[in-house]
Amino acid sequence: MPATVKTQGKRSSVAKRKARRKRVTKAEQRAEMMELILDTAEDLFSKHGLYGVTLKDVARRVGVHHTLMNYYFKDKKKLFDAVFARRAVVTSTRRMQALEEYDAACKGKPTVEGALRAFLDTDLDLYIEGGEPWKNYGALGAQVANTPEWGAQLMDKHFDPVVLRLIGLLKRALPKCSEEDIFWSYHFVTGALLLTLARTGRIDKLSGGLCKSEDFAAVKKRMATFMAAGFLALCNK
Repeated sequence: MPATVKTQGKRSSVAKRKARRKRVTKAEQRAEMMELILDTAEDLFSKHGLYGVTLKDVARRVGVHHTLMNYYFKDKKKLFDAVFARRAVVTSTRRMQALEEYDAACKGKPTVEGALRAFLDTDLDLYIEGGEPWKNYGALGAQVANTPEWGAQLMDKHFDPVVLRLIGLLKRALPKCSEEDIFWSYHFVTGALLLTLARTGRIDKLSGGLCKSEDFAAVKKRMATFMAAGFLALCNK
């Protein structure tokens, strides 16, 4: 083979490798920018809500021109939905797995507290272990759940399957309890959980500092036991 052909072949191979590395780098850069945008938007949305934040606010915090935001998201609601969905899939998947594992472990005899611990403790662990980003997401979830115009639709989309899996276990744990009482009891559970995730600081003031909104470990220690007693009291009335 002539030397010129070999040289051209080598140059072509080198060029292809460089192009491949460039493509990978661009993809990685885009992924990193996407994560930065989502993290930043999550922090802002958790503190100011959907209507208190603009795409320009997010761009300013990220340190890019606001026109770049349109490359990633068409509008603010699209960004908000992406922020919410990112961690929703993590918590719903983990809780579903915990409920499945509990169902197998209890061998067809679930208890109210056992089912609630699989559902609540698994979720609370994310906020305990995940630090401020997950706590921001918890506060965001509390906002979404209390926004009937569009929040209920987001909650339905991301969480209905895992909630109904929990309800199924509770029905088996309380076979004589009416479905109405079970659903109301779950309603009270989720209300307490979302208030906890909101971290309003009210419990800090009321208790004179004895209890702290940030102390999810203390909540985990008590919530399932407390809520299970409520289910039993209501269903055995």
